[in-house]
Amino acid sequence: MQRLTVALLAALDAAIAAAIGLAVLLAPLTLLWTIAIGATADWGALWPASGTLWQFGHGAAMQIQIPDEVIRATGIAPAAARFTLSLTPLALLLFTLLFAARSGRRASAAGAWISGVVGGTVVFAAVSLLVALTAGTPAAHVAFWVGALLPVAVYLAGLLAGAVKHAWSEGDGGPIDRLHDVVDSWGDWAPVPAEAVRGAAVTVVVLTGVGALGVAAMTVLRGGEVIALFESAHVDALGATVITLGQLAYLPTLVVWAVAWIAGPGFAVGAGTAVSPAGTQLGVVPGIPVLGLLPPVDSFWMLVVVLIPIAAGALAGWMIRSKLVWEGGAVGYGPRAAIAAGIALISAGVAALAAVLASGSIGPGRLTETGPQPGGFALAIGLEVLVGAAILLLAPRHRDELAEERTDRWHAEMAEYDHAHTGERTSGQDTPGTRVD
Repeated sequence: MQRLTVALLAALDAAIAAAIGLAVLLAPLTLLWTIAIGATADWGALWPASGTLWQFGHGAAMQIQIPDEVIRATGIAPAAARFTLSLTPLALLLFTLLFAARSGRRASAAGAWISGVVGGTVVFAAVSLLVALTAGTPAAHVAFWVGALLPVAVYLAGLLAGAVKHAWSEGDGGPIDRLHDVVDSWGDWAPVPAEAVRGAAVTVVVLTGVGALGVAAMTVLRGGEVIALFESAHVDALGATVITLGQLAYLPTLVVWAVAWIAGPGFAVGAGTAVSPAGTQLGVVPGIPVLGLLPPVDSFWMLVVVLIPIAAGALAGWMIRSKLVWEGGAVGYGPRAAIAAGIALISAGVAALAAVLASGSIGPGRLTETGPQPGGFALAIGLEVLVGAAILLLAPRHRDELAEERTDRWHAEMAEYDHAHTGERTSGQDTPGTRVD
């Protein structure tokens, strides 16, 4: 496929991704706007509000400034009327990232992934710049360049991840193939980069699934607390709908919090608070219904959950070890130790990035510190995953495994022998109609 065609298709993908993200925000806001305010609504404020939320959903912090008339009507303290809201609802960010990865993979499959990445990034940057120029309200403001660049960075990361992953496994006839040839020349160390990434992917998927199960379990066990907080808020059906939609957007954020709790360091819901397996220390927390899911457990024995990341690392190590035995690669302890370390380092890096995205400010005062600490979370995940992966990758090879390797090698040698002798017999046969002296 021609590079221009690939670039145009990637540009169309970028436009669709941006349009869907904006429509997901604009459609419910329009409905709520109509129900709450009616025909007298200021429709000119609907798009700026949607654009600001779109930027916020991609990691841009919002500066909240409550109007003076609202302060006088509600009695809010003036010191609490201005604050930063930076705890990102990760649902929209993940959608953009996954959509971009799909587009990058398609561009790589078409044989022109660089053109696809450039075309998609340019169009998404144009949309993001347009949103930054037209969005913004007096009550919620995002810094111009932060709001313009962060969505583009998310989309570009997804494009590169999808394109490079496909090009590495299938080839691209260009820079990725040249890099692949260099890595293949490393001999017994050649599988290290790819297997480290594969093992880290297994670990991240397992921990994400476990975190999601944890959130689901707490919803079942503490659903009554959530309902009680809904009732104490004294909101009507419209208000309950708005709160529910907002909490659904934060569901991936809650999954990250659950994984941080499982890993051991836990997370905070305000300065001086801690929610971890070792205990929960909370002061006064906001009456947000979803915070009713916070575990009240205060038992040292709950630290047994840290075995879950170790088990995730062990599963990754077992899968990589089985593949290496089958392919006969990375036989020595050095390459296998490097793979285990690579799995741990990449998993720790993903944990640190997730913690950065899933932490921030949710209000004034002590609420400026919410979520897991990136350093502690990454360190815990790295060490626990390293233990599990190293146990499987560095364990002595047992007799069944060695026998399987010898059998595979024998089958390969016999196949080569049969192929060579078949070729000799074919070349030595008389061709019909040909005389042999």
